[in-house]
Amino acid sequence: MQRLQELLAAIQAPDQSLAQAAQDHLDNLTKPRGALGRLEELARDLCVMRGSLDLTQPKAAVTVFAADHGVTSAGVSLYPREVTAQMVFNFLSGGAGINVLARQAGAAVPGTANMLEGPAMTREQALEALLAGAAVAQGLMDEGVDLLIPGDMGIGNTTASAALTAVFCGLAPALVTGRGTGLDDAGLAAKIQVLEKVLTRRHPDPADPLGVLAAVGGLEIAAICGYCLAAASRRVPVILDGFISTSGALVAARLAPTAAHYFIVGHSSQEQGHRAQCQALGKRPLLDLDLRLGEGTGAALALGLVRAAVAIYNEMATFASAGVTGEPEQR
Repeated sequence: MQRLQELLAAIQAPDQSLAQAAQDHLDNLTKPRGALGRLEELARDLCVMRGSLDLTQPKAAVTVFAADHGVTSAGVSLYPREVTAQMVFNFLSGGAGINVLARQAGAAVPGTANMLEGPAMTREQALEALLAGAAVAQGLMDEGVDLLIPGDMGIGNTTASAALTAVFCGLAPALVTGRGTGLDDAGLAAKIQVLEKVLTRRHPDPADPLGVLAAVGGLEIAAICGYCLAAASRRVPVILDGFISTSGALVAARLAPTAAHYFIVGHSSQEQGHRAQCQALGKRPLLDLDLRLGEGTGAALALGLVRAAVAIYNEMATFASAGVTGEPEQR
């Protein structure tokens, strides 16, 4: 626990005063004020996160965390649990969707796999997985990576994510549970029943985030939580993908509320529980493409918007440098 406490203590709130200075710069670019909408907001937020008015194009990395979920034996997914391990080999060979999109976006894809029989962990196992995720992030940042993307793979992990979301958002399982890999109506109803039984039997306490993670989470979600906490401790932005990675971020924000300042939600997942997660974190997704693959794919697509925001901030001419007449206040 000491290592976790040290990690949490290192997470500091960013200097919000930089937001106005960044916006002043954006307002002096050759465009009407606010004309680039959320790209301006994103550039401003990046300045605040990094604690500097100097932005550089990020060196990004996607890390795919994988785990086995014993809850698949309860029929919550269309796919057997063996697919998790098979997909890990697909990631390592470069054949998964995230490999394709990361190559397109200019990001590396490190991989890690954690396997455990059953959907729940002891507190010690949850903590170990959290710290393992933090160590992965620390290693990447030590190598110069300054933007992190967590991906996921794990048959059954939408069930664990729905359980975490129900607990932390105070919502009934039916309101945060989706079809995962494509369940029909009967399959979705059965999945909700499984979650209701799990929450009734385990009584997870939202005031004890690590306990909730251990009771109803997964090893990959715990690792993503630690990965997000480590990034926040070094002022490095994290682009979250969909339902699973945002579950890890939700746990991180419960352990250290300040950490949420460093999170960007890349896209809006088709899983209905993702909306509740975003509301709880106070975030708006950058993209809405009806994605539900996971792996970090939506976040990899959003990386293009981050790069565009940095380019606008750095490369657009100001009114003075371009010799364009007119004060910003008059436009």
